[in-house]
Amino acid sequence: MFESIFSFKLFLLLLLSGKSLYLQTVTLALSCVDNEREALLKFKRGLTDPGDLLSSWTGRDCCAWEGVRCSNRTGRILGLDLRNRNPSDPDLGFGGPSLGGEISPSLLELKDLRRLDLSMNDFSSTKIPNFLGSFQYMKYLNLSGASFAGNIPLNLGDLSRLRYLDLRNCFLQSDANDLFWLSGLPLLEYLDLGAVDLSKAASDWLQTINLLPSLRELHLSNCRLLKLPHSLPFINFTSISVLDLSNNGFNSSLPPWLFNLTNLVYLDLNSNSIMGGVLDMFSGLAFLQELDLSENSLIEGELPTSVGSLCNMNVLKLSVNNMEGEITDFLDGLSRCSNGSSIENLDLGLNQFSGSLPESIAHLSKLRYLQLPNNLFEGPIPESIGNMSALEEINFSGNKMNRIPTGFGQLSALTAAGLSYNVWEGVISEAHFANLSRLRDLDLYKDSPNISLAFNISPGWAPPFKLHLINIRSCNLGPNFPNWLKKQDELVTVVLNNAQISGEIPNWFLELNLQLDKFDVAYNQLSGSPPTSLVFTSSANVALSSNLYEGPLPLWSPNVTQVYLDNNRFSGPIPPDIGDKMPLLTDLDISQNSLTGRIPLSIGNLSTLTSLVISNNYLTGEIPGFWSNIPFLYEFVMSNNSLSGTIPSSIGSLNSLKFFVLSNNNLSGELPPSLMNCSIWSLDLGENRFSGKIPRWISEGMPNLLILRLRSNLFSGEIPPEICGLSELHILDLSHNDLRGPIPSCVGNLTGLKVELTDIDNQRYEGKLTVVAKGRQLQYQQTLYLVNSFDLSDNRLSGEIPSGLADLVKLGTLNLSMNGLVGEIPSSIGNLDVLETLDLSRNRLSGPIPPGMTSLTKLNHLDLSYNNLSGKIPTANQFQTFNDPSMYEGNSGLCGVPLTKLCPGDGAPSHPPDANSDENDGDNDEDRLDRLWLFLSTGLGFIIGFWGVCGTLIIKKSWRIAYYRFADRIIDKLIVFWSVNTRLRGGAEGG
Repeated sequence: MFESIFSFKLFLLLLLSGKSLYLQTVTLALSCVDNEREALLKFKRGLTDPGDLLSSWTGRDCCAWEGVRCSNRTGRILGLDLRNRNPSDPDLGFGGPSLGGEISPSLLELKDLRRLDLSMNDFSSTKIPNFLGSFQYMKYLNLSGASFAGNIPLNLGDLSRLRYLDLRNCFLQSDANDLFWLSGLPLLEYLDLGAVDLSKAASDWLQTINLLPSLRELHLSNCRLLKLPHSLPFINFTSISVLDLSNNGFNSSLPPWLFNLTNLVYLDLNSNSIMGGVLDMFSGLAFLQELDLSENSLIEGELPTSVGSLCNMNVLKLSVNNMEGEITDFLDGLSRCSNGSSIENLDLGLNQFSGSLPESIAHLSKLRYLQLPNNLFEGPIPESIGNMSALEEINFSGNKMNRIPTGFGQLSALTAAGLSYNVWEGVISEAHFANLSRLRDLDLYKDSPNISLAFNISPGWAPPFKLHLINIRSCNLGPNFPNWLKKQDELVTVVLNNAQISGEIPNWFLELNLQLDKFDVAYNQLSGSPPTSLVFTSSANVALSSNLYEGPLPLWSPNVTQVYLDNNRFSGPIPPDIGDKMPLLTDLDISQNSLTGRIPLSIGNLSTLTSLVISNNYLTGEIPGFWSNIPFLYEFVMSNNSLSGTIPSSIGSLNSLKFFVLSNNNLSGELPPSLMNCSIWSLDLGENRFSGKIPRWISEGMPNLLILRLRSNLFSGEIPPEICGLSELHILDLSHNDLRGPIPSCVGNLTGLKVELTDIDNQRYEGKLTVVAKGRQLQYQQTLYLVNSFDLSDNRLSGEIPSGLADLVKLGTLNLSMNGLVGEIPSSIGNLDVLETLDLSRNRLSGPIPPGMTSLTKLNHLDLSYNNLSGKIPTANQFQTFNDPSMYEGNSGLCGVPLTKLCPGDGAPSHPPDANSDENDGDNDEDRLDRLWLFLSTGLGFIIGFWGVCGTLIIKKSWRIAYYRFADRIIDKLIVFWSVNTRLRGGAEGG
């Protein structure tokens, strides 16, 4: 029996070995079909291959060539996988060595071709060939990122067996009038048309997709779709599990058909304008495992309070929307999931959620990533957060939260804590970090410079973590450099800004041998030697601003690119080799020190410099002419020094220059015409000795100019009308020069003074600017974009005030004083309803103060003195507060309050009126009315009484005789009464 079994096994072994040998023989015999090999060689000859990616395409066995896959049975080619594996841009796929050129029709010889992948190459000069629709067995076609020209060939719809089609980022520029060709692909399971412009197909795209019953993944990201159809007559593509419609322009609510896709596990609708709430939405998505609605505009949407459908969800992303309300009920609902919530990633950032975080958040026991930045959350972090043992990353930045609990220190899995931009207060102790053994990034950037959070950590405490990043600002870490950093030898980023640290940086920190990319200890009270021994990696940042460092200006290693040493006590010259020692500098700020000497020529070697700020020092000499070597300079500030000479013409080579500030020096000469080559936003040359005419090319050369400040120079001639072409200008200061002629009548064209800027415009402003407003010099920095000023004072301008000035409705300061302007104040000046400062003093203006000026309700500084104005001073609205006579003096024709000169018809006041009291004015008016009525009633009573009695006696004789007789009787009785009383008194005295 054993022998028979052994014989049977030997027989099977020989049989299998023979079959294997046969298959190998067949494979060798059918290794490559000759005509297909020749077809591939023709295809190769039509391609460009700078990276020699097809170097293996030699020899007779084409099945062994790179990217070629053949059938083991027939030897025919089944697939070409020529995807560029190492593109320089993984999304676009060009820039590195890649295939290009023409796709030869010789590929049609590959009759059995089922798979073609040319993705991430660069065919930018060719179109997708129409013959690709002729491969009847094609199942997989991937041309993504291949940068073809033209549009999608419609005959791709003939690939009736196609299951996978990826054309994402396939075209440099493309659009499609419709997607009806997709209806010929009934077996299609994967479709990606990302970045194909489908705006022309917006009306029927969904109906076409609905004809694909086998579709499982649909990616239409960034396709310019504007309409998300609300309804479908029937749902046919119910097999879909992944739906990506992100980065489109949907401006509608979520459609009901979405909730019938019962196999959906991934939904991405980010970066749209989806409207409405999400309460009803979640009730239909019990099947969902991942949901991404980031960057929508869900108007007045609130999170649902019934969230049983979310219990199985892993990822919930609702970031970048307009959602609001509290999230307490939502989190409470998640905490009541029967088997615990499965959610691992919760992202609600950049919305308007408010209220406090509830203690129930700790029931999300599987949560690993909690992102709540840039909302309106307030109150403390819940103490129960310490129970969330799986939590790896948190981001609470950009809220109004105020307390960090000690339970925070129990997050043993935490690696990154984003706590910046809140209103934290209280004390941080060792307990807050007790078990954070995995913590790598600590970000505690306070929202304001006011310090309300203090670290109270014993000097000998050893943290359980090894930080890579520490970013603490506006918290009290002092008075000494924090000793608990003593063992943090893995630090890469160190920011201890505005931390109330004084003294010197200790040697033990300098000896940690750190490789830093950023070291920021600005706004402290540090002194001693600057930490020049620190070692920096490439593109490093060093900030020692606003400390007490003194001595010569320090230098660091060549890897440093950004250096901020402003507002210290450094003295002596700028090191002459600064451009050689730190040749990669992009930003250098050494302002507000006591530096002397000249600007070193080696700065001309800083070819990557973008920002140079050396203002508020004692530098002398001329501005060097090396600027053609610094083509990327963006910000150039040299104000408040003692520089002399002219502006070198090489400044005109700075095509990137946006901020050019040379104010308060001894510079002279005319403005070089080469400046017109610079696209400057802010030009400040005030307080110098520049002369000549204001160039007419200024609007042509600097069309985007926002600020033009040439005050206190020697400019002469007329103001060129071309200045009205500066449509974005909103600060114009030409005061204290020798300008003559009229104010250009076209000033109403300065549209920058007609619009209100927003916080978004703030990015176009750098540095500080001094503006004369409200009767004094004010310095603006953070709010400079909100300042609108027009100042032509102290020149020799003549003519009338142009009526177009009244069109500049966002003007805040208007100063035309100390000129020779004539005529009347324009009656339309009342249109400047946000005007705060108006100074027209010391001109030759005549006529009355326009009544419309009383509508300037925001006016708080007014000066009309020393003109030829006449008439009565208005007393309504703001003019009731202008009780200083000096603002009207020098106008002999003016009268009324607050001047002592009365207007015709005004009575002398019994006491000086109080112009600040509305109640007083009302009382005075009532007294005048009472006196008037008293005089009228007295006179009227006298007339009536006199003529009512005397008139009647004169006219009627009988009444007159009766009256005389009555009077005689009364007189007789009085005589008798007097005589009797006299005798009685005499008898009494005698007795």
